[in-house]
Amino acid sequence: MKGIVQGLLLALVLSFAGTAMAQEVAPINVNTADAELLTELPGVGPSRAQAIIDEREANGEFESAEDLTRVSGIGASTVEALRDQVSF
Repeated sequence: MKGIVQGLLLALVLSFAGTAMAQEVAPINVNTADAELLTELPGVGPSRAQAIIDEREANGEFESAEDLTRVSGIGASTVEALRDQVSF
């Protein structure tokens, strides 16, 4: 029983630590970030990161999260997931 309680306490502490760490991460500026940094965003892999860079180079900087829908493969649900993690 003691082992189970210790395990649950450890899991609880780790879950709070992960939440605190996630809140301390600064938003990523999608107008200046390189592909490697952009891949740190949820749902953004190497090809989507390059698509973001290609779009901003071809059509200008992004001014809002909604502007990210200019990138093929980024829709409203992805924008919502990224909204608090990006800056302009």
